[in-house]
Amino acid sequence: MANSATASARVAEPVPRPSPDCEALCALFDELFLASENTRLVKGGDEPVYLPADAECPEHRIVFRLDYAPSALHEIAHWCIAGAQRRLLPDYGYWYSPDGRDDATQREFERLEARPQALEWLLNEACGMRFRPSIDNLDGAVGDKRAFAAAIAREAAAYCVNGLPPRAARLHAALAARFGGRAVLRAEDYASRRLLDGDG
Repeated sequence: MANSATASARVAEPVPRPSPDCEALCALFDELFLASENTRLVKGGDEPVYLPADAECPEHRIVFRLDYAPSALHEIAHWCIAGAQRRLLPDYGYWYSPDGRDDATQREFERLEARPQALEWLLNEACGMRFRPSIDNLDGAVGDKRAFAAAIAREAAAYCVNGLPPRAARLHAALAARFGGRAVLRAEDYASRRLLDGDG
């Protein structure tokens, strides 16, 4: 019979569910943020992108790839972190170096991505989905997977201790209520080994 610590650890693991329907995900996001933030979640892009309102479209748009919920949650995580001025810029004015990065550039990419990917992990779990870190560099340097996983786990634990940004907190609660995933944030549930073992 498992001891109580083992049993507790098992209870902490979310039960994976199918990815949420993207139409439902878009509808939930728009219900939460279209009126208050003038921002809409849009599926079907060839590439993910954030587009601020302009003369042709009066609403800000978070565009995610095809019909793929993990892409939506990744883009939403960046939006939740971006400040008001950045949300007036295409792709928030962030630096981006395309696939094929060398070691030094990949390390900088991973440093900048640890925080949004930590939030993405929490949002995935609110939907009952597994999260897999993305190094986004198939044709370049692999990077240090253990160090990246540890950085993501540190940021996720910090969110659990210090709280989520306001828009992220609102979305996290709504996702958990709608899709039945993890609602309570506990730092001990976000260990880097889960990412390395593929259990994120």
